[in-house]
Amino acid sequence: MTASNKTVLVVEDKVSLTQMLQFLFLSKGLDVEIAYDGIEAMEKINTLRPDLVLLDIMMPKMDGFEVLEKLKDSPDTAGIPIIMLTARKSKHDMDRARELGAVEYITKPFKAVEVVDKVLRHLS
Repeated sequence: MTASNKTVLVVEDKVSLTQMLQFLFLSKGLDVEIAYDGIEAMEKINTLRPDLVLLDIMMPKMDGFEVLEKLKDSPDTAGIPIIMLTARKSKHDMDRARELGAVEYITKPFKAVEVVDKVLRHLS
């Protein structure tokens, strides 16, 4: 499967993790953009219209649930697949993310191959 010309926005406040994910996705032929907080994520989503968003929950300025809710409430961004990537493992958080419209919920620590497989599946 080719992923060329598809853009993934990684929304994560830990620089080391964004660098690792960026390397992984670039190696699969994806374009990668980074946002370090919820406000920056919303700005980039509204201007770039990425093909998929990988979204952390615990972030400064606006948490991932707020970002997810805003994206799914807007007709312009409701169709963008959102994959949650978070350290929060509670059933309540997983259920809330799905109710708000997340297509996947991956908990940290994660296997890189799992993240890449799920991202590629939702981009195909």
